[in-house]
Amino acid sequence: MLPSLLLTLALLSQLVDRTRPPALPPPASDLTPEKRGDIFMARKMHREATEAYTLALRADPKTAALHNKLGIAFHQQMQLDAAMRFYERAVRLNKNYSEAINNVGTIHYARGGYRRAISNYRKALALAPNSASIHSNLGTAYFARKRYKEASEHYLTALKLDPEVFEHRSSVGSLLQERNVQDRARFHYYLAKTYAAAGHVERALAYLRKAFEEGLRGKEKEQIPEEAEFAALRDNPEFQQLMAANLHVITR
Repeated sequence: MLPSLLLTLALLSQLVDRTRPPALPPPASDLTPEKRGDIFMARKMHREATEAYTLALRADPKTAALHNKLGIAFHQQMQLDAAMRFYERAVRLNKNYSEAINNVGTIHYARGGYRRAISNYRKALALAPNSASIHSNLGTAYFARKRYKEASEHYLTALKLDPEVFEHRSSVGSLLQERNVQDRARFHYYLAKTYAAAGHVERALAYLRKAFEEGLRGKEKEQIPEEAEFAALRDNPEFQQLMAANLHVITR
C-alpha cells in the first residue's frame, strides 16, 4: 500500500506542477534602474516602477525621457500633481518633446481643463502631425467641449493613421491616450460614425450597438438612418435589425 500511495502523491505533485503558472524569472543583475522600471510598467506594477525611475533619475537627472516615464508611473497611480510636475520638467528639458506635451494635456483633461488640454494637444500635434494617438486625444478634448465637428475630424484622421487607434488598451509607452469621457453613449455614437465613414462596417455596428446600450437619445439617435456616414450601411441586414430594434422603424 505504501509504494502505491507514494506513487499517487508523486503523480499528483507532477499534475500540480504542470497547472501552476510559471514563475517570473528573477531580474537580471545587469538591468539598469530604467529598464527595471520599464519591466514594472509592463507588468502594471506602477509603485515599483516609480521607485526604479526615481533611482534612474538620480544617476541621470537631465534626461527628459526619464522624467516623462516617471510622470506616467505617477499618473497611473492617479497622483496627478506629481505626474504634472515630471511632465513639465520633461518639457523644460526638451521643448520639442511631443509625448510629454501631450501628457501635460492629459492632466488638464483629467482635471476638466479642456481648453488647456486642447492647447497642449495642438502643440504636441504641431510637433508630431502623424501621431494617431494625439489626434485621438484632441478629438476627445473637442468632444468634451461639445465641438463635435472638430472631434469627428480628428477621430477620422486618427483612424486613417492607425486603424487600431481606438482599440489600444496598453498603458505602456511614452505617450498616454485619453479614454475617459462623461457621455459614453454619444462618444460611442461618434466612434461608430467614424468607423462607418472609414468603411469599417463591423466596428461601426459594434460601437453603434454600444451607444444604444448606454442610452443614446436625442436627435443623433433619430437621425442615424439619414446620416451620410451610415449611407453605405443602409442595406446591411444587421444595421437594419439594429435600427428596427432601437428606433422602432424599418430603415429603407
